Amino acid sequence: MEIDQSEEENARKSDVLRNLSKGPLPTSMAKLSGSSRVIPSQKDFHFYNNFQEFKMPVEEIDKKSKNLLKTVGASENLFGKPIPLPDDKDVELDDDVALDWLVNVNDEIFERFDVSLDEFKRLRKKEEESGVRLMRVDDGEENGFQMVYGKKIKKLLGGLERNVEGGAQGVQEVRVATKVKPKVPFHIPTLPRPQDEYKIIVNNSNQPFEHVWLQRSEDGSRFLHPLEKLSLLDFVDKSDRSIEAVEPLPIEVTPFKLVEEVKDLKQLSIKLRSVDEFAVDLEHNQYRSFQGLTCLMQISTRTEDFVIDTLKLRVHIGPYLREVFKDPTKRKVMHGADRDILWLQRDFGIYVCNMFDTGQASRVLKMERHSLEYLLNHFCGVAANKEYQNADWRIRPLPHEMIKYAREDTHYLLYIYDLMRARLLKTPADSESSDHPLVEASSLIFFIISRVQ
Repeated sequence: MEIDQSEEENARKSDVLRNLSKGPLPTSMAKLSGSSRVIPSQKDFHFYNNFQEFKMPVEEIDKKSKNLLKTVGASENLFGKPIPLPDDKDVELDDDVALDWLVNVNDEIFERFDVSLDEFKRLRKKEEESGVRLMRVDDGEENGFQMVYGKKIKKLLGGLERNVEGGAQGVQEVRVATKVKPKVPFHIPTLPRPQDEYKIIVNNSNQPFEHVWLQRSEDGSRFLHPLEKLSLLDFVDKSDRSIEAVEPLPIEVTPFKLVEEVKDLKQLSIKLRSVDEFAVDLEHNQYRSFQGLTCLMQISTRTEDFVIDTLKLRVHIGPYLREVFKDPTKRKVMHGADRDILWLQRDFGIYVCNMFDTGQASRVLKMERHSLEYLLNHFCGVAANKEYQNADWRIRPLPHEMIKYAREDTHYLLYIYDLMRARLLKTPADSESSDHPLVEASSLIFFIISRVQ
């Protein structure tokens, strides 16, 4: 969220935030917080609440808490408009109402803080470039709390004085690096829940992960694992033949399809049946969520890129893509697939067979770092923009910048696979008793799959 504010408006809200940090508010919050720690929880609370000696002071604490929260929510000077605390009747009907209110208030305060911090950095940079002091420190305060607006002379280390008009005398300040704020926030509390928007049924039972079994044996006595007849060696390319690495087309000219309709998903499944390998990645959202949801699936072939809306098409993903992912004749190239394997099975009933993990291969090759960002730069000379790595992937429609970021995660992956596979084939084993590096990489990958599947 971008907030366009005048200097006077920013100054006013900075003063509001500063005033909130003083006076009775923090003292009251501290006292209430300390009181809450002595209140028993769950069953014990209901037992003690039968006694007036306990019930009366707790009701008094509850009353003070609500009044304080109402005062905070009613602060138009801070939020621009009041955010009224939900009534007791609303809370009784839905416990989440109070939590949602608290989350929204916190988000607003932190958003204001982010804006003030960005403005502080902007003015600090302007000070460094012009030598003119633009920020002040309040009289009598030496605790480091700086207001962004205003001017004041302040003593520097060593007794040197900074002049508001002439800049620092005899001192060269250290520049503060500024960071561009992402265009898409980490979390948007106003977004509708995907479970409600797309009628997604989620199992939030607090149980260890279990296999999503797809079929039983002929006699019905047990479940069948889709890959139980296959072993590690079935997926190791033992051929010594050299395969030339195929550089991908520039991402700007590569055909791309955003898959949001069932007919497009069907066409994609047909295309994947005709290729020998494809790259895969997932974007997952689990912020303020118990298990999270897979929001996007990216797939790249040698000639095309696809981004699948797995929220809108959730119930169709498994039926259309399950077979190509399970097909042992098709290689799936992924990076750091530990959690992707789990998400694919949990959300779509998809088992992955014949996978190459570039993250595990980088460890076998003892590369300097193992992140996809590093591999993209090392092998492709691409400076990956990780600005959106933790963005809120529930956003619809998806902004262009987020789609581009998602594509980059798979667009170059098959080329990286070609180069890493060639290097693994050329690398000798550490000792006579050790596995060949290609087999070792495959062993690590097989362990990841078997541990989950």
